[in-house]
Amino acid sequence: MLENIASALVILFEPMRLLALCAGMLAGMMFGMLPGLGGVAAVSILLPFIYLMDSYSGLAMLLGAISVIYTADTITSVLLGAPGSPASAPTAIEGHALARQGKASLALGVGFLASMIGGLFGALILSVAIPIAGPLVLALGTPELFMFALVGLCFAASMVGKDIAVGLATACFGILLGVVGAAPAAANYRFTFGQPYLMDGLSLPIVALGLFAVAELIGMVASGGGIAGKQMPLGKWGESFREFWRHRWLVVRSSIIGIFGGFVPAVGASASTWIAYGHAISSTKDKRRFGKGEIRGIASSEGANNATIISDLVPTMLFSVPGGPAAAIFLGALFSFGFYPGPRMVSETPDLMYMIVWSVALASVMGAIICFAVTPYLARLTRINFSLIAAPLLLIMVAGAYQGTQTFGDILALLVLGIIGWLMKNANWPRAPVLVGFVLATPMEQYFWLTTQIHGVTWLTRPGVLVIASLIVIPMLLGLVRKLRRRRASTAGSPSADHSPPGDSDESPRDSTILLITAGLMVVAFAYASHEMMGFRSNARLMPAMGIVPGVLLSLYILGRQLYRLRRDGKVIHLDSRQQLPVLGGILAYGAAMWLVGFSLATPLLLAWLLLRCAGMRLGSAALYGLIVYVAAQGLFILMRITPPSGTLFTLPMPW
Repeated sequence: MLENIASALVILFEPMRLLALCAGMLAGMMFGMLPGLGGVAAVSILLPFIYLMDSYSGLAMLLGAISVIYTADTITSVLLGAPGSPASAPTAIEGHALARQGKASLALGVGFLASMIGGLFGALILSVAIPIAGPLVLALGTPELFMFALVGLCFAASMVGKDIAVGLATACFGILLGVVGAAPAAANYRFTFGQPYLMDGLSLPIVALGLFAVAELIGMVASGGGIAGKQMPLGKWGESFREFWRHRWLVVRSSIIGIFGGFVPAVGASASTWIAYGHAISSTKDKRRFGKGEIRGIASSEGANNATIISDLVPTMLFSVPGGPAAAIFLGALFSFGFYPGPRMVSETPDLMYMIVWSVALASVMGAIICFAVTPYLARLTRINFSLIAAPLLLIMVAGAYQGTQTFGDILALLVLGIIGWLMKNANWPRAPVLVGFVLATPMEQYFWLTTQIHGVTWLTRPGVLVIASLIVIPMLLGLVRKLRRRRASTAGSPSADHSPPGDSDESPRDSTILLITAGLMVVAFAYASHEMMGFRSNARLMPAMGIVPGVLLSLYILGRQLYRLRRDGKVIHLDSRQQLPVLGGILAYGAAMWLVGFSLATPLLLAWLLLRCAGMRLGSAALYGLIVYVAAQGLFILMRITPPSGTLFTLPMPW
């Protein structure tokens, strides 16, 4: 083991791999500081570029981003009061209250240090879990591996959102996206619509970018104005080190809570953070300061969320069960590089597993140091308009998507998935199960086909399969019992209680029209897929049927439920979703212009719209900034050694 640890350190410290790790850290910090984007957007945008490197460098870049997300979003949470992700909400509550009291440096310093300790604890547990869990993983067969993947899918569907029916339906939709293209177990192409572009299936970077990054960018641009109203003063750092040392054991306990949260697939950092925050409240004698600027709230939440996102990688690498959306993208990257989590990874590539540990540990320490260094400068930029960031961000997404096959099909797929992601976001449907279902569709199909070929139906009686299946059945039964008890208590306590089903309510306002459109499109997609599936060969139907059959039933139930609520409650309008329509239309118009006149002519039109109309810049400054962004975008295509998308009517030739 010591030899593997040492060789992994040598592998990581090659100059190009260290550079890739640092580049990933910088990207992760940038996206961590942008409210609403977070880790999924960061790794989604980096994903296309990792394939330009060797496998170790590409994975190091992703790990650099994953490791510093929750360290960097402390800055946004404290200075702006806007959490970069749901897991940073306690930090925003306590940290921004302290910042308004002139103690921003105290909140930030404790947050950075607690994040660093949480990341180091996660890396330590990751290194310990490899030799301990290795023999267990080697004892697993394809039936157990299939069941573990199914557990991860069910957990993602049931724990990301409050509505289990919607969560399962979106997971089934992810499977449907994942089976597009050639069937691995039969000579069949599925759901290609006669288009050669779809024969190889959809690209993971495009699916991740469309569902998450494009949808979030639309909302941020539509919100308008600056990220913050005024600049926040920082203060001195010294007190933060003293307070961190004072609460060091709380940080350790919170990190342990985060580690256990990461071990359970799809629980994620949000749940772990709030559990740790609750522990901080329960272990404090004087609870009056919580919500008004309590440093213990920051120490606990930041220790937990960083530990969780690292320990998420344990089930991801050992059982192919992604712990969250970012881990699902990392799992897809492992598959793309030819690494298969589980027995083969433990036995054949231990150097890779320990390289991952070293990357996480190094990024956690360096991320905290960089945050300390750059925060005074970033505090002066908190009034920046997001449209200024959106311009280069959208061009990076286009370049990242286009490098897949270098056809307009990449751009079209990005826009279509962006619309789907926007609809799901405004319908308040969880998008993470779609991504998890997409990533797991291929390995699940391979495991399921091998299982049925080798074991027939007897695999269902294997002890390991029954034990793993209990991880799905027992929580479902407990949830059903809790729901029945709540319904009984509600009926007995108040005859006029809310008639909506328990667990269906949500604090976020939802546009009933968008809910109806989303549910209707889901029904149409599954219905058409079920018709197409009948023409496939028997072996090619196995995996699609697992997503389509329950998907049809669930989507019909959701549509019927929404029609009933619409009739009962009337039409509900969510103004935010309506205000985002012009931005959505502008991005779609950019895609159409790119198809007609190419990237080089369409992009100046996009920049003019974003900078002059959305950001409200003056003509001169908009022209200068737009020129810089345009040249940088063209340079990006040159670095990637690809030609920008050309138009069907006209293409502007470039000198290079």
